[in-house]
Amino acid sequence: MIRVLEVGDYAAPDAGRMLVGLGADVAVVEPPGGVAARRGDPIGFAHRAAGKSSVSPEDALSLAPRCDVILDGTGEGPLAGVAADLVTAAGPGVVHVVLTPYGDGGPAADWAATDLTVGAAGGMLALIGRPDRPPLRPYGEQADQLAGLNAAIAALIATRAGGGQRVVVSGQAAVAASIEFGAITYIHTGRVPERTGSTHPLAPHTLFATADGLIAGGLGGSPRMWDAMLAWLTETGTAGDLADERWQDPVYRVEHREEIFDLLARVVGDLKRDQLFHEGQARRLPWAAVLRPEELTGNAQLVDRGFFVDVATPSGTARDAGFAARVQGSAPPDRLRVPEPGERPTWPSTGGRPRAAAPAGPRRGVLEGIRVLDLTWVLAGPYATKTLADHGAEVIKIESRHRPDPTRFSPGFHLSRSAETDPDTSGYFNNVNRNKKSVTVNLRTEEGRALALRLAAQCDVVVENFAAGVLDRLGLGYDRLREVREDIVVVSMSGMGHTGPWRDYVSYADAVSALSGWTALTGEPGEQPVGVVYGLADIIAGHHAALATLAALAVRDRTGAGQHVDLAQLETAAAHLGDAILRADLGETVEPLGDRHPRMAPHGVFPCLGDGTWVALAVRSDEEFARLAEVAGLAGDARWATLAGRKADETAIEERVAAWTRSRPAESVAEVLQREGIPAYPVRDGRTLVEHDGALRAWDFYTPLTHPSAGTFLHEGLPARLTRTPGGVHTPAPRLGEHTAELLTGLLGLGEAEQAALRTAGVLE
Repeated sequence: MIRVLEVGDYAAPDAGRMLVGLGADVAVVEPPGGVAARRGDPIGFAHRAAGKSSVSPEDALSLAPRCDVILDGTGEGPLAGVAADLVTAAGPGVVHVVLTPYGDGGPAADWAATDLTVGAAGGMLALIGRPDRPPLRPYGEQADQLAGLNAAIAALIATRAGGGQRVVVSGQAAVAASIEFGAITYIHTGRVPERTGSTHPLAPHTLFATADGLIAGGLGGSPRMWDAMLAWLTETGTAGDLADERWQDPVYRVEHREEIFDLLARVVGDLKRDQLFHEGQARRLPWAAVLRPEELTGNAQLVDRGFFVDVATPSGTARDAGFAARVQGSAPPDRLRVPEPGERPTWPSTGGRPRAAAPAGPRRGVLEGIRVLDLTWVLAGPYATKTLADHGAEVIKIESRHRPDPTRFSPGFHLSRSAETDPDTSGYFNNVNRNKKSVTVNLRTEEGRALALRLAAQCDVVVENFAAGVLDRLGLGYDRLREVREDIVVVSMSGMGHTGPWRDYVSYADAVSALSGWTALTGEPGEQPVGVVYGLADIIAGHHAALATLAALAVRDRTGAGQHVDLAQLETAAAHLGDAILRADLGETVEPLGDRHPRMAPHGVFPCLGDGTWVALAVRSDEEFARLAEVAGLAGDARWATLAGRKADETAIEERVAAWTRSRPAESVAEVLQREGIPAYPVRDGRTLVEHDGALRAWDFYTPLTHPSAGTFLHEGLPARLTRTPGGVHTPAPRLGEHTAELLTGLLGLGEAEQAALRTAGVLE
């Protein structure tokens, strides 16, 4: 168990919560009376602080020599000096994780920030919302949580290296690395993705109104799913003309998907939401009910898997979102308590905590020497193994022409100016599979499965995102893998998990978003929600799978034991719903906020000079509003001087702000406001992220690599910068089967004749 001192309010509380979920002993450093969040947002504080202890700055100095990690989210705040003193007191062996909104260098390093402005800066907001409305912030402070998640990963990586280094996390880079097609579409095709409301621009799914709620669904992503949906409609006599020959062409279906959506909307309008959800899933279709937060605590799947935690708050004990992954030997208590200010943790009082020595010699990353067998595809799984590969792990991706990664071939996901039939030129695939190796093994054959088992025996970790039960049916389940390597770590990341009544349900990112509560809470107040249509849920699942892998490897380092981590993407999304579940269980009605904020006003996204340009701004205090009123000429009602007065007249204030911003470039608005200490940032899209953002340029975020088939192009970089063991983007994504001969020869010792026989038998296709 690692010991952590958490100081500051920028994303450090989120990072600390994630480490609590992995069994870390986290102490919040609080001034007399507690941090501001304890008083200003007690439920939000309870959500983030439950399971932690609390310590005064003075007592923290005496604990510092015994801590492993200092999470520093102070910026220039009042506790910045405390954080510096803690680092000095901790000594050279500590990992100092500095959480920053825009990095620690460059033009925006000292800019004020909130979750809204960091989400705008990283490209998140540009992808969410209806095309005729302002860009939209997802519910749950997702930008802050992404920064915290990357900080937690970096903390485990740095402690694995033996401690003793400074880590800087850029919240903006964390967001920019999580926007799926947002920037890579521009990099590989020259197009800028637009907001598409509730419809994913690459996958043919959207939201439909039923008789008693909303449901997420659509055409499915494979010929099998289309056939299953068509059969369902035919059985009920509602297929219309979808049985006509022209609809058998998948490209035609995507191009004319609105016609199909219109038909489906008419079909489901009079039906019950949950009936549709379960019947669709019975047909292996990724349809999903749009659930509200108050429905989640009674959710059969989440309850069966023990996802929720009880939190003792000042308002009483209530149910809260649990943690995304449960790692044996690294788990939190079953019941969490919110600490009182100044409760000193019960760390041993003698001696410093011994730290492992870092391996000597030049390395690409901390995980060099760790070998990973990658049985994943599309986004969530490949993102997890990308994170491991970026930090030095040797990742061997098993592929096959019989089960190719859809992002190599799918017309919607190929993202390339080259022929879409070339599996090696897909921009989508190549961005998320850099630093890996590819071996082609046909798992449909007995010989192929035996070969995969031999490869697994040479690996420390297996990561897979098959549906529950598939790996066992292939003869590659955890019990079988443990027979060939006793200490192997297997990380499964199916949609719903390997247990529970929904274990066999299938999902896409939009289905996970719907079932987790995200969709219901992301939208404009009083309107039908929009949801998060891009693969943010997949990427968060990938992050947590990487985090769980690191935690399981740390347990193996201590005990020698491997394990099976059963991670559910539904749970990783629900864990990122922020404090909505806790609020709902305490009796609050939780509704979509749009871009507004309950404790800030104005707080939103405003139009600027030029088509489709916007700026995000947030006023955190009465003093900041006075400065905004001065520079923007907002003289008006005296009641606006208080938050309560501004909230009562928010629409009028927003109209006045929009009138001021509309005649000015977004860059100019942001610079003027930042000079006044007011958080503001232009809303970045795929083009402006890549071409115009000075903060990302200072971070060296976009890295060029030359691919032998696709040429030279930019890759999204790393959100965390480790001074001693940085990791990085070193090699382009592999061509299909590029390393088959190399690995079969060097790793398994197969000769040319044996390999030739396997090729002839179709095992290496």
